[in-house]
Amino acid sequence: MTKAAPSPATVTFTRFYWGWIIVAVASISMAFWLGIRSSFSVFYVALLEEFPWNRGDSAGVQSMALITYTILAPLVGTLIDRFGPRRIVIPGILILALGLALCSIIETLGQFYLFYGVVMGSGITCIGIITYSSILAHWFEKKRGLASGFAVSGMGLGTFLLVPLSQSFISMWGWQTTFIATAVLVLVILLPINGFLLRHKPQEVGQYPDGIIPAEATSALSSKAISNETQEIDDWPLKKAVRSGRFWALMIFPFLSIIGIYIILVHNVKFLVDQGIDKMSAAFIFAMVGVVSSIFRVFWGWLSDRIGRELTFTMGILCACLGVYSLLLFENSGSRWFTYSFFTFFGMGWGVTAPMYMSVAADLFRGKIFGLIYGFLEAGVGIAGALGAWLAGYIFDQTRSYQTAFILTITVLLLSSLFVWLAAPRKFRRR
Repeated sequence: MTKAAPSPATVTFTRFYWGWIIVAVASISMAFWLGIRSSFSVFYVALLEEFPWNRGDSAGVQSMALITYTILAPLVGTLIDRFGPRRIVIPGILILALGLALCSIIETLGQFYLFYGVVMGSGITCIGIITYSSILAHWFEKKRGLASGFAVSGMGLGTFLLVPLSQSFISMWGWQTTFIATAVLVLVILLPINGFLLRHKPQEVGQYPDGIIPAEATSALSSKAISNETQEIDDWPLKKAVRSGRFWALMIFPFLSIIGIYIILVHNVKFLVDQGIDKMSAAFIFAMVGVVSSIFRVFWGWLSDRIGRELTFTMGILCACLGVYSLLLFENSGSRWFTYSFFTFFGMGWGVTAPMYMSVAADLFRGKIFGLIYGFLEAGVGIAGALGAWLAGYIFDQTRSYQTAFILTITVLLLSSLFVWLAAPRKFRRR
């Protein structure tokens, strides 16, 4: 028989809940995770000016990094389930810094593929959404959407800070020094906060999910008691999970949406420069996408706890489509007002993606192998991102225009919203 949820009268709340520290660590780490990946767009412009590489082959370096992410994501999720996050995250930070530093000495496209696509791509996987999704699934249940939204809001903040900062550094010192400066920031900020503050589960600090303490536990709050209480979750064997339709719907809706998102993330700066906008202004517009997305990651996460994940995701995707349509209107009309609607609507839409990936996955498949299942999801995301980044460059090389790529973006975004309804997390949240 399923145990009834405690009523408000029978629970108390932890005065200081360590879960919000975990959210802060996740937010800062994911600021670097996506900020570094997004900054590729400004390095991309600088390197195209220095080396005789075409756009498709050069954008393929980002695709290589995403392929590396795809291969390693399930492994990282499994290792976190087994050994805890710090044993995985700390070596990952060191590898990430090494890869960035090595990028400062590249002379050939092959070296760029190796140092950025493989070495940096390996390290950055360990500070990505898969790591902190696997952790936060243990710390939050009732406030999962809100906590996920706050955690991934760092992704937009990282884009806002690191994209224009990288462009500014490149303008002053060149792309080589900028790679080294980024590596130093990674070491100085990420190593201490993850080394000292990161915890895997609430029982490690004597607490319960969401900071809620059942009345029967208040008289003897011990790690053993907490461990027993928090085991009452639905564990899915992997074989059972992969045979369910909801597993494949969960895999497909992020896959489709990320193809579209990465077409824009990798190529928007170059598109804007091609339309006559100066590099610093183009980087600032991209940075504003990050600002808007940060605000709306929290909003969408909060809203999804109240109206459901499906409706929230659909609303966000429609906003993203309006943002991409703004780029088409800008190309056809030349009116710079459409750049404002681009960063507003696309930022809103981009903001819905990560918190819904995390929340829907945890709603459907929380349990002992959640890290592995989310690793598969992120592997699909890596493939989709690599495909989107390369595909838009290839389309441009063939047509000398991004118009077809932008129409493709709107199409796959709309399709993705269909599959979140098929995954149906609403049924599990009710249960």
